[in-house]
Amino acid sequence: MNWKYLVSVEGWFDNWINRAPSTYIELRPGADPTKIETQIKNFIIPYLKSNIGRGFRPELGIQRLDQIYLNSIFKDGKPDGGRIEYVRLFSMVAVFILLIACINFMNLATARSVKRAKEVGVRKTVGALRLRLIIQFIGEAFLIAFLAAIVGFVLIKLALPWFNILTGKHVVLPVESLSFWLSISTLLLITGFVAGSYPALFLSSLNPVKVLKGALKFSPNALLFRKGLVVFQFVLSIVLIIGTIIISRQVRYIQTKNLGFDRENLIYIHFPYPEGLAYGYKVFKQELLNAPGIKAVDFSGQAPLHTANMIYDLNWEGKDPNSKEIVIRNFIGYDYLKLMNIQISQGRGFSRDFPSDSSGVIMNESALKMTAFRNPIGRQITLSGGRKKTIVGVVKDFHFKSLHDPIEPLLLFLAPENPDWGYLFVKTNPGETEKAFASIERLYRQMEPKFPLDSFFADEEYQKLYISELTIGRLSDSFSFLAIFISCMGLLGLTMFTAEQRRKEIGVRKVIGASVSDIVGMLSKDIIKLVALSAIIATPIAWLAMNHWLQGYAYRINMGWWIFFAAGLIALFIALLTISFQAIKAALANPVRSLRTE
Repeated sequence: MNWKYLVSVEGWFDNWINRAPSTYIELRPGADPTKIETQIKNFIIPYLKSNIGRGFRPELGIQRLDQIYLNSIFKDGKPDGGRIEYVRLFSMVAVFILLIACINFMNLATARSVKRAKEVGVRKTVGALRLRLIIQFIGEAFLIAFLAAIVGFVLIKLALPWFNILTGKHVVLPVESLSFWLSISTLLLITGFVAGSYPALFLSSLNPVKVLKGALKFSPNALLFRKGLVVFQFVLSIVLIIGTIIISRQVRYIQTKNLGFDRENLIYIHFPYPEGLAYGYKVFKQELLNAPGIKAVDFSGQAPLHTANMIYDLNWEGKDPNSKEIVIRNFIGYDYLKLMNIQISQGRGFSRDFPSDSSGVIMNESALKMTAFRNPIGRQITLSGGRKKTIVGVVKDFHFKSLHDPIEPLLLFLAPENPDWGYLFVKTNPGETEKAFASIERLYRQMEPKFPLDSFFADEEYQKLYISELTIGRLSDSFSFLAIFISCMGLLGLTMFTAEQRRKEIGVRKVIGASVSDIVGMLSKDIIKLVALSAIIATPIAWLAMNHWLQGYAYRINMGWWIFFAAGLIALFIALLTISFQAIKAALANPVRSLRTE
């Protein structure tokens, strides 16, 4: 809308205290943004005059346009979070999953070391240098990483449409970008080196004489290192399991929490601005009340969950002169509280039977706590310019913002009988929303042909507030599954390695009468201990990480002990399923084959 025209019909828009418009500036080439910000910091103060409350000092700051989307939360005037936190979070999860995969490669490669030991022994006997062997084994790791990257690239190409649907974005593979390929190449080099270094160093260090005699044994330090790798990857997996459970419960809590008002079967309509339907509000309201499917109609100055107009200079009897409270305000119609099913705890709502309500105010319980009034009904508060308002009622606290924010002090004033801005709220009969919406559209086209219908369903708008949380929940499920699956591959490798190392022991035990269950228990016992140790280590790490994440919500779940216990049990159950097949296979093997060389 043309700015000059908007100001001509709505003069309050041109007030310095109004924060509704966003201001964009273009700097000259070579200008220093830091210096510019210092120059404009106090620019607005002389223009505010008496429009700002005592003790408040607004300052201006600037932010680069390309940083607004990811850095949208400010603290003390500086970017302090936002969507960038989720970028960092999932980048970290991706690194952890890649690290788990590297650890698995080490475990699987060393599990196969018995079969490659004689190859190393023969090559060393005929003169192969250790450096050449290291280069060969690391080269094999690079080759596998390269092949994995090709498969991964194909999978990403196939999964990208699903990912875009899941996240509501339009992400594309930047195949034309040189930096993209440089990043992938760097990642391949790091992955190949990390995954291949330990197997290469270990295999190249084998003594050819002992290997060719069939006396390949692993030192306690080597076994301890391998077990440490398994513990490390299961710590990461259990942290992800705990995170998934907590995120899922928090999202469900958000979806089902009682907001203090009824958002079901509720539609609200933004007035065409600044002319049109606003001047026919009373007629439009009456026509809607007579339409099929509609139960109640009333007015509010702001949308639910987006109520943010502030009062800086509120005063009342007994107020501490040094206190600096910011209070939220809204204008409502006579039937708004009943339509929204907002509960009154003291006094009454606005009524046509009381003409004096035009100078009345209803406050929420948070505002009552702020004023410390014991008997608030009939007491007065003072607004800017000395305007006095008499308290006629107190409503129970209800959420008029996101659950990320605590409920703030709120004052409700009576709106004019024929308001010229705001929202029209329509409560429909249960099961008749479609019929009611058709009535709204039909009447709107009749009364306002110049502007399109700007309507919202309250329950859908509420869900939109938490699209990020819903997406995070789905992505967490996927990442947790992936991490657990890869960790189980590592467990499988450790079980294969253990069974191979204890092959003759298993044969001896079977000859002297050990049952299959005894052998399976023997092989599983050490793994169970490792998973249990992983759960113990993962618990405080997960608690710290998820407690930090939940701090972003003023209203959040409690992290009960059972969540951490359940995550440990889940990891243990998955681990047992993973190792059971290989353990049973080793226990059923013919002992003659393992003992015939003795």
